[in-house]
Amino acid sequence: MTGPNPPRAGSPARLPWLSRHLLWTEDRIKVRRLVWALAVLCTGLALADFFYHKHVYFEIEDIPGFYGIYGFIMCVAMAIAAKVLRVLVKRNEDYYAPYSVESEEHPEADLGRENTHA
Repeated sequence: MTGPNPPRAGSPARLPWLSRHLLWTEDRIKVRRLVWALAVLCTGLALADFFYHKHVYFEIEDIPGFYGIYGFIMCVAMAIAAKVLRVLVKRNEDYYAPYSVESEEHPEADLGRENTHA
């Protein structure tokens, strides 16, 4: 930004558009309000499950809160499965090293390094 009064180094005006619009997340009170609003919304939706008739294919779906409970259990199961898979597919840091581009030797002229000591 150019002009008679450019923004200072720590000014939010120097931040990208999305960063400027997410600055409210630095205020703990606003974040707590958001968390509480989400908790109230989730509680309301769970309670609403008791007050309407569902047309279900399986009897287990007729249990109030079934989809919320099922979703929570599956989320935990996916986290546990990811931990187990990490152990099974984990490789050493240098597993690809013999074939990696970074392991090749390059002539100094090809590296594009500039001499800053003029």
